[in-house]
Amino acid sequence: MRRLTPTDAALNAGPKGGGWNVLRRVAPYLWPEDRPWVKRRVVASMIMLLLAKLIAVVAPLIYKAAVDALAGEGEQAAWMLGLGAVGLTLAYGMTRALNVGFQQLRDAIFAKVGQQALRSLAIETFEHIHQLSMRYHITRKTGGLSRIIERGVKGVEYLLRFLLFNIGPLILELIMIAAILYVVFDVWYLVVVVVTIAAYVWFTFAVTEWRVRIRKEMNDQDKDANQKAIDSLLNFETVKYFNAEKREAARYDVAMAGYEQAALKTSYSLAFLNFGQSVLITAGLVIVMVMAAIGVENGALTVGDFVMVNAYMIQITMPLNFLGSVYREIRQALVDMGEMFDLLEQPAEVQDKPNAPALKINGGEIAFDHVEFGYDANRPILKGVDFTVGAGETVAIVGPSGSGKSTIGRLLFRFFDVNAGALRIDGQDIRDVTQESLHQAIGVVPQDTVLFNDTILYNIAYGREGASQTEIEDAAKAAKIYDFIMSLPDGFDTQVGERGLKLSGGEKQRVGIARTLLKNPPILLLDEATSALDTETERDIQDSLKAMGQGRSVITIAHRLSTIADSDRIIVLEKGVITEVGTHDELLANNARYAAMWQRQQSEEDAA
Repeated sequence: MRRLTPTDAALNAGPKGGGWNVLRRVAPYLWPEDRPWVKRRVVASMIMLLLAKLIAVVAPLIYKAAVDALAGEGEQAAWMLGLGAVGLTLAYGMTRALNVGFQQLRDAIFAKVGQQALRSLAIETFEHIHQLSMRYHITRKTGGLSRIIERGVKGVEYLLRFLLFNIGPLILELIMIAAILYVVFDVWYLVVVVVTIAAYVWFTFAVTEWRVRIRKEMNDQDKDANQKAIDSLLNFETVKYFNAEKREAARYDVAMAGYEQAALKTSYSLAFLNFGQSVLITAGLVIVMVMAAIGVENGALTVGDFVMVNAYMIQITMPLNFLGSVYREIRQALVDMGEMFDLLEQPAEVQDKPNAPALKINGGEIAFDHVEFGYDANRPILKGVDFTVGAGETVAIVGPSGSGKSTIGRLLFRFFDVNAGALRIDGQDIRDVTQESLHQAIGVVPQDTVLFNDTILYNIAYGREGASQTEIEDAAKAAKIYDFIMSLPDGFDTQVGERGLKLSGGEKQRVGIARTLLKNPPILLLDEATSALDTETERDIQDSLKAMGQGRSVITIAHRLSTIADSDRIIVLEKGVITEVGTHDELLANNARYAAMWQRQQSEEDAA
C-alpha cells in the first residue's frame, strides 16, 4: 500500500470537518477510557451544575412568595405561611448563595479535568510536531507554528469554559424557565419568550459568523506580524550587518497596519452586535412586563407574579447579553483548535514499519545501493548513487554546490526515504528498522552547530541523557574545549545565548563535537563541519574530528579538499552522479575533476 505523504495543499489546508469534528476530537480528553477519576469528576461537576440551575430557577418563586406575603395577596402554601415574609426573604437570599456556591464547587471539581486535558493536548501536539518530516518543517514558519499551538491549547480552555459552563447551563435554564412560564402563567408568555430568544439567537449567530471571518483575518495578520518579528530577531546579526533596522521596522509596521485595520473592523462590528442585541432583549422584556402589568390590573396576577416574571426575564437576559461574545469565543476556539487538530492529523512522511526491529550494529558498514532521490518528483537530486563505507572507514564526499552531498547525509539519518534503491547499515535496510535506533547509531556534526539557549553543561549533556559530570567533562577534554570552559567565570554553567551566539564559531563547533563524543555513536556524519571556520581554527578542530573518527565509520561531506586528503576514499559527486572514486593521490594522478578542484583551491589559498 502506498504511504500517504503531505502535499503542499494538505500542509496549507484549513480545519476539516467543521466544529463538530473538533468537538469529536476533544471529547476523549474529557472522557478518557484509561482514567476513571476524570469521568468521576466530570459527572460530579455536572451534578453540581444541575443543582445550581435548579436553585436558580426556584429562587424567583420564593421571591414571588415573599412579595405576595408582604402585599397580602395570593394563596400561600403551608410552608410559606410558616416562614413568613422575613423567612421567605432569607430563603431567597439562601438560594442565591447556594446557586453561587454550587457553581464554584462545579468549577473547583472540573478544574483538574480541564488542566489535564490542556496538558495532554499540548504534549501530544508537541510530540507530533517532532515526528513530522523535515519536508513539513521547511515549508512552515516557526512563528506561525508556535501561534497555532498556543492558540489551539487556549482554544480548548475557552471551549471548556464557555461551552460547558455557559452555553450548556444557559440552555438548561431556559428550558426550565420556559416550562414554569407555561405552567404558572399561559402559553403567550412562553411564545413571547421563545420568539425573543429565537430572534436574539439568530441575530447573534448571524452577526457573529460575520465577525468570525473578520477575526480570522485579524488572526492571519497577527500571525504574519509575529512571523516577521521572530524572523527578524532570529536574524539579529544580519539586520545589523546591512543597517536594516528601519527596513525591518517598516516591514513589521506594514504587517501591524493590516492587523490594525482588521482589529478596527472587529470593534465596529462588536458595537453593531451589542446594539442589536440590546434592542431585541429590551423589546421582549417590555412585552412580557406589559402583559404581566395588564394581568395585575385585571386581578388575574398578583404583584408577586409581576415581580417573578421580571426576575425570570432578567435571569434570562443577563446570560444572553454575553451570548455574542461567548459564541464568538467558541467559534474562534473551534477555528484555533481545528488548526491544531489539522496539525495533529498531518501524517508523518517517514514512519516506522509495524513491529520494526531496532538497528543492530556489527561494525557499522554503510551501503548506498543505486540510490535515487529527489525532493521534487520533477527534479531528481541523486541518480543511482552506489558506494560502500566499510566498517571503521572514513569516506569523504566532495563536489560542487547542488551536487547532492548534503542530501546523502539527510538520507542516512532518514529525514527522507529514498525514491529507489536502498540504503543499508550492516546489511539492514534503514527503512526496516526503528528510527530511534537509527538515530541513536549516528552522530552528526553539522556545518553550523545550533545550541540551546541554556548552559554549556546542558548543551554538551544533550548528547546523552543521564550522562555524569565526569563523562561530560571527559567529552569536553576530548573536544579540546575543557580549558576554555574552565577559564570562564561561570565555567560549565555559562549561558551560551540564543542559538549559541555568545560563543565564537570555533567554540560552538567544539561544543557540538563534545556533544557528539558524549553520544558515542558507531557511525559519524561530518557535514562540512569546518567550512564556516577560519583556517587556524579549522586545523585545530580537524584534529579533534580525526580523533573522534577513530574506530568509527565516518562519512565526511566537505568543500575544502585539504580537510579530507587523508580519507580512506574520496567520492566526487556531480549533479547527483558519482564521477570519481579513489584516494587523494589516486585522484590527483587521474588528473580529472578532483585534480582540477584541488589545483583551484590551492591557487586560491596561495593567493590569499
